[in-house]
Amino acid sequence: MEWKRKVHASFETQLIETYSYERQEGRLLEALAEKLDSHVTLRPRPIETIYDRVVEMGHVDSFTQLLGTFLLQFKGGSYTLAACRSKADKLNMGERGRACLAVFDPVLRQYQHELGERIDFEDMVLRAAAYVESGAYQSPFRHILVDEFQDISQDRARLVGALKAQHEDARIFAVGDDWQSIYRFAGADIHIMRSFGPKFGGEFGLQKDIHQVVDLGRTFRSVDKIALAARRFILQNPAQIEKTIIPAGEAEGPALRVVWTKRAKQENELLETLANLTELRAEARGSGKVTSVLLLARYRHERPDMAAIGRKFPNLSLSFKTIHGSKGLEADHVVILGCNNGKYGFPSEITDDPIMSLVSPEGEPFQHAEERRIMYVAMTRARATVTLMASEAEPSCFVRELVSDTEYGLATSTGSMARHVPCSDCGGRLLPVPAQDGRVWYRCEHSLMCSNYIPACSHCGIGMPMVSGSAGILECSHCGANFHECPKCSDGWLVERHGPYSDFFGCIRYSYSACPGKASVSEIRSREAGQIEGVGDIEQAAIRPSAKSR
Repeated sequence: MEWKRKVHASFETQLIETYSYERQEGRLLEALAEKLDSHVTLRPRPIETIYDRVVEMGHVDSFTQLLGTFLLQFKGGSYTLAACRSKADKLNMGERGRACLAVFDPVLRQYQHELGERIDFEDMVLRAAAYVESGAYQSPFRHILVDEFQDISQDRARLVGALKAQHEDARIFAVGDDWQSIYRFAGADIHIMRSFGPKFGGEFGLQKDIHQVVDLGRTFRSVDKIALAARRFILQNPAQIEKTIIPAGEAEGPALRVVWTKRAKQENELLETLANLTELRAEARGSGKVTSVLLLARYRHERPDMAAIGRKFPNLSLSFKTIHGSKGLEADHVVILGCNNGKYGFPSEITDDPIMSLVSPEGEPFQHAEERRIMYVAMTRARATVTLMASEAEPSCFVRELVSDTEYGLATSTGSMARHVPCSDCGGRLLPVPAQDGRVWYRCEHSLMCSNYIPACSHCGIGMPMVSGSAGILECSHCGANFHECPKCSDGWLVERHGPYSDFFGCIRYSYSACPGKASVSEIRSREAGQIEGVGDIEQAAIRPSAKSR
């Protein structure tokens, strides 16, 4: 302490001292604020930022977060505990459902006690609806405009409906895009927009549900190769309302691109992608505009070191957002990070706790329906190009769809999408996993339940031998080397082995999984002779002898 005081005194800098007794007395932060008051202007962080940070640090467990989300939607949907218990019984949730509601009951009562005379946002909307429905509030409005209608929830729809019901000549004008409905977790109910006529339509004689739909199809942002590809992508879900799209212009070159990434080189591949965008900026320098690049991700943890990247690319206007946080934003170029398969991939495979079904809008039967809309939002933030950063080994199902369908017009970087390697034990996929010694092994994606795993190609150590055009022959997906198929298991292939009495060909899994598949040397040589006999010179050159075990 004495040394620090001398250092600050010699350099004429201000030293602020705090003491352990202040912490013991529970007033450390207050004391620190008082001491800093005359030296700095405090800029408190937004409460949302603080909460996010506390969650990241693990101080708010998942069950607490679940209760918070349940509380929000419970109040917003005007649910009652009795109705939730009844629904839990109908859904056969059993003891777990009853236990969750038993815990939630005192949480709800304490929350309302803490509010006291105050009201939260859900109270504000629900009380407003009740005032209008009871006539305590007389609406003077005949024309009601609702913006962002795709995000409307049941409580807000109730308020809008009550305002309309007070006057026979009242009209509702709703502006929204069901392709961008991505807030179900906050209570948004896409079914309200899809059933606009029955809920808000007018009547004339015997006609009911009268309403008119006007498409605002012109986009002033995205070029054709983005806008039309995004339209094709979102309409794979037949429940989405079909619209005609008029692009902002025509792209001169490829506008959609996938960059294959490897786990150890993701940062390098992102830097290379940004370097390519810098070159595009140089080509268009005559416009005099700053080129903007928006890095998007499904989750915050995908955020790269933006300060370091900014120093490397000072000529680009770089920013990072989660896709949910990017609504309403746009940039010249969009780079979507983490388009990989997995729980925290994109589409996300995190599923809501079953208890949320008691207070959530009705689900959608189409697989990844909302995740598909989130991808649509990400793609349509771009004016000129969209780049998808995807794992070469484990690309997401969205990337596989975009790459496989040539109508999307995707350009790809060097490398290729890993072929689907089926697991013979459970029907899942065998995924490449690097080992500590540098070798690659293929392990079943359902590793918690399925123990199937197999080494990579004996020749290149990277690819996976799979069924080829020739009977009994497997061909490596990476180097093209040929192997004889194991006669016992559909995954393995035969490699030369040395036994105590003679040499033989055994399954690649012969030693560690006890697959008994094998063949004698003479049998293999006879097979090879039969395959080569009678074929042309060009075809002969394509047949390689079996690679030896390494």
